[in-house]
Amino acid sequence: MDDEPQILRALRINLKARGYDIELAADGAGALRVAGAAHPDVVVLDLGLPDMDGVDVIRGLRGWSAAPIIVLSGRTGSEDKVDALDAGADDYVTKPFGVEELLARIRAVTRRHTAAPEAQSTVRVGRYTVDVGNHQVRPVSGGGDVRLTPTEWHLLSALVRNPGKLVSQRQLLQEIWGPQYATETNYLRQYMAQLRRKLEDDAAHPRQLLTEPGMGYRFVPHDAPAHGG
Repeated sequence: MDDEPQILRALRINLKARGYDIELAADGAGALRVAGAAHPDVVVLDLGLPDMDGVDVIRGLRGWSAAPIIVLSGRTGSEDKVDALDAGADDYVTKPFGVEELLARIRAVTRRHTAAPEAQSTVRVGRYTVDVGNHQVRPVSGGGDVRLTPTEWHLLSALVRNPGKLVSQRQLLQEIWGPQYATETNYLRQYMAQLRRKLEDDAAHPRQLLTEPGMGYRFVPHDAPAHGG
């Protein structure tokens, strides 16, 4: 989904050559329409679309689809990246970009979406019951379900599988994004902040999704005393 014909053409050629089936759209309305009809396995989306902001397209897709979304944009500011990630994007690639890098990102988000190890258990986080195996977050009493992105599910799953244990930054980065992202700790900070906003009673003072500064993160079960910050 991009409004630059040369980028659409280049991506179509390169992705088709590697065996992908491609659907193209040049604006936000077309993107939502095509996605609704094709139910894609992965979405590559520009933010600067002519009829609406790409962040609104992400929100529209997240209303019904859990497919991984990679943002491909000329916007390099951290605020733009955070807005896209908060809306439900799974990765962010800035223009100009290398085709091989984009293909690697597509492989990574597809792999962790379809083959991520999952904790087959139900846990309580804040006011919610989280069924990690079936990807469902439901309030204990009243209110609607909470939607998590595929990457948020993978991160939460990695922590829930190790209740009470410190999971290192490097371990999480390698498991979720791959070994080439072993130093990208800002990814973890952003996604942990999103999980806390969605699940913790007070995101600024988390009791279950904890940071161990300089080391990693820890999931504290609901009935255990919180420690750390």
